[in-house]
Amino acid sequence: MSSIGVILLLLPIPLRAVRRMRRMPGLAARAGLGTITLLGFSALHIAGMVSVRKLALWLAGGAYDFRFSLATILYEFRKDAVTYVLIAGTIWLLDSRRELKAAAAASASPPAPLPPPSSLDTIWLRDGTSRIRVVPRDILWVASAGNYIEYCLADGTRHLIRGTLAAAESELGRYAIIRVHRTRLANLDRVREVDLKPSGDFELAFDNGQVLGGSRRYRPAVASLGRRAVPAASNPADPPAIHKQS
Repeated sequence: MSSIGVILLLLPIPLRAVRRMRRMPGLAARAGLGTITLLGFSALHIAGMVSVRKLALWLAGGAYDFRFSLATILYEFRKDAVTYVLIAGTIWLLDSRRELKAAAAASASPPAPLPPPSSLDTIWLRDGTSRIRVVPRDILWVASAGNYIEYCLADGTRHLIRGTLAAAESELGRYAIIRVHRTRLANLDRVREVDLKPSGDFELAFDNGQVLGGSRRYRPAVASLGRRAVPAASNPADPPAIHKQS
């Protein structure tokens, strides 16, 4: 019971570690974080378990001898490793199930109606005293660049404007230009193909051949692309293609 009680108190460690590992791109980084948290989990579990037993037996008028040795530590560590893997694996599976449900719900819900065409004509990019007139349809993607944000247009033109990506996201969301990565927005109306990676990340191929990567955190945003209405400027018989890699 002392062991179970301490493990329950330590559950936030594998919970936070797993959720952070799910956001990390490389296998080596994930393995490193998992190893570090396993060692910390085991050390805290052994120390906590021994402390609880010593206190309980002291209150009962007895004494507890842990018999500290390398063999004892390795024995306890093996048990902790199995426990940690089972807990972390369960958390990983539950989070994966939740993300799949969220993606399915997003694909089943109808897309929000766009504003009237009169409001979609042009926008102005402002940088100090400069003003640049842009048609939202011509924007492929927007990316954060330090204290600036970079607009990439379909014809290859790029504009570097002082501002924040959050402000651009708020302004451009009604034009189907949404966040697909922590540092990037993409124009879904210009996407011709979506490549879903086994890792959960994805790549968007635009109608001019450019490719932009997206992260698993924003995968539900593109899950409904196959159900979106094709813009009038596109070929209705050629909706966005979605590929999944096994």
